[in-house]
Amino acid sequence: MTFVSNRDISAMSDEALLARLEELQEEMLQLNAEKALGGTPASMGAYKATRRSIARIKTHIAQRAN
Repeated sequence: MTFVSNRDISAMSDEALLARLEELQEEMLQLNAEKALGGTPASMGAYKATRRSIARIKTHIAQRAN
């Protein structure tokens, strides 16, 4: 599951957010490796959705820190 909505993020605790961020970053590594090897990704939208979900989580973490 690559997409994480703002509603889901706001309901998560800080520990859950960091764990989900780590999962998404590992998934992004796999997608980048697949892309670098020249293979076609299983889902073209997964790359974009994963990248945006990572940015969304990082934004919420930064806002909570203030």
